[in-house]
Amino acid sequence: MSDAFDGVRAQAHAVSVLRRAVAEDRVASGYLFEGPNGVGKERCALALAKTLLGQSAHARIDKGAHPDVRIFRPRDEGARNFPVERLREEVLPYAEFAPFEAKHAFVIFPEADVSFPEHHPEAANALLKTLEEPPDHVKFFFCTTDPEKIPITVLSRCQRFDFAPVEVNSILDRLQFIVDSEGLEAEKEALQLLARRAAGSMRDSQSLLEQLLSFCSGKITVDDVHSMLGTAQSGRLSALSARLGDRDAAGALAAVDSAISEGVDVGQLAEQLLGYFRDMMAALVGCEADFMLHTSANEYAELLEAGQRLGLETNLAVIQILDQSIMRMRHSTHTRTLLEIALVRICQLESLDELAGIVAQLRAGVAANSPRLAATRPAASAPPMPEKKTEKIPDQPAHSPVHESPSIPITSESANSIWKQAIAQIQDMTADYAAFCDRVAISAPNRLVASFKASYTLQKESCEKPERKARIEQALQQVTGQRIHVDFEVRRDEGNAPSRPQPRPSLRQRMRDFEKHPLVKQAIDMFEAEITRIEEPRPE
Repeated sequence: MSDAFDGVRAQAHAVSVLRRAVAEDRVASGYLFEGPNGVGKERCALALAKTLLGQSAHARIDKGAHPDVRIFRPRDEGARNFPVERLREEVLPYAEFAPFEAKHAFVIFPEADVSFPEHHPEAANALLKTLEEPPDHVKFFFCTTDPEKIPITVLSRCQRFDFAPVEVNSILDRLQFIVDSEGLEAEKEALQLLARRAAGSMRDSQSLLEQLLSFCSGKITVDDVHSMLGTAQSGRLSALSARLGDRDAAGALAAVDSAISEGVDVGQLAEQLLGYFRDMMAALVGCEADFMLHTSANEYAELLEAGQRLGLETNLAVIQILDQSIMRMRHSTHTRTLLEIALVRICQLESLDELAGIVAQLRAGVAANSPRLAATRPAASAPPMPEKKTEKIPDQPAHSPVHESPSIPITSESANSIWKQAIAQIQDMTADYAAFCDRVAISAPNRLVASFKASYTLQKESCEKPERKARIEQALQQVTGQRIHVDFEVRRDEGNAPSRPQPRPSLRQRMRDFEKHPLVKQAIDMFEAEITRIEEPRPE
């Protein structure tokens, strides 16, 4: 006799626990199956029903004709896909009365997060009493991809099983089995591409294979898969990656144009590039070939070599740029332009790995006369430049400092101007924070107080950090020729009286203001409506 759970692939933990529950007669009244689409959640619920109902019920369950196994799917796409009325008319009577034939009845919700959304708990509340005191014969199954959307009142009364994505090798074996069973031929690389494309979903992989069988005739090839999906071949991705590594923006844009002219979808190309550089990142940090998600094992050596030329830090920056561009492309009609902008930005990246090394040297405090920095200076034995004729300048006293700036006195009137001159010489974020200071006063000889508004407390605290304060004082010394100390403060007493929060407008005033909004006026005129209440937006 075949085991009903044999059809559930790659969910060994859930299957073993459910088999043990059946053997020990400890099947729970409610189960929550959570996981991505197409990983066997509904199939596992049906397998448990088949096991409890017996071999004779298998065929009718597969056809959806068994009276004691009911699957309740949402009827439409809306905020409340499972009305309370339907629950009371169809689900509750089915659960409360005795089964038609067997000892058990099964209620399955394949899309529980859609049927019972947390922001519309009416249907879940109507089901709550039955879940709290379930009849002995009824078993509930809630299948979902997002358990956070289901009310906690439902979650707390179910045993939860997390279904993992199906491994690529398991999907590949299943696809090969289907092809062999149908008497067809397919290149192994083509089936591998389908398996990776399914992203852990057994159901999606079989749907793609079914589409492919109707798309092509004869042997299934890699070219057939790329043509159907609108994706680029691996060689095109590696060539485009090489253009980016060489900072060849024109070549990268030409490669995109060539791909589009051959039928490659722009969005798919961007997704493929993101996956390509993800695998490159994994190779660079030491992962083996079997850890690749978007490329084959045959490409591992080439991928690693390309990544070593690019560098890990630059690779991470490329991934971030592509990810941000893909998010923008989903909400834009100018997808090609956005992808091209991303590629040009990538080509403008400096070698971030070299930059990281320079920063490490600076943090280590490399001396100015150290060999590493001295290598960039002209050699001492280099021949002198030809002497130019210049006017004779009187000799300076021997004790005069070479780089001493003329001393500029600071007055109350000039303090703000000197402050602005000083921060203009700072080249990092310190200048941005210091620019929020709008008042500078003299508190003592050679000591200034930089004052910030109360709303700029964060900027004031940033300037107080020792390294930033030192940069500001150094810049002031360059401008004034004097050693200046700076203190920072936040002004709390703006005006003669402390500021009071504005009173909240009355409901009548808010309704009047609301009626003046153009869209609201248009809705009132169109539907002959009136405003009855105003709801505040809920915090996300």
